[in-house]
Amino acid sequence: MALVSATGTAQAQSATEIQLSYKDKKFDPAEISAPANAPIVIKLKNLDSKAMEFESKTLKVEKVVAGSSDATINVRAQKPGRYEFFDEYNEKVARGALVVK
Repeated sequence: MALVSATGTAQAQSATEIQLSYKDKKFDPAEISAPANAPIVIKLKNLDSKAMEFESKTLKVEKVVAGSSDATINVRAQKPGRYEFFDEYNEKVARGALVVK
């Protein structure tokens, strides 16, 4: 989708889609990556029968995902860095990271 302005044209950046699954208090893969300065869409599959809560304080997102279901988590464009995420219900063991390059 192109946006036109009085000074020229700009192009909207498309989102990077990442597949992530959750089972037995573990994210798979535990580390995901995405390019900097582009929106990110995380497609999360909760393979456990119990609900989990995807949360990241640094990414400013949280979402409860029912057991045996899928969720889409939209993340704003980020600067390069390492952003931790976790299952709030099992915070000490269910952890992962998004590496933005």
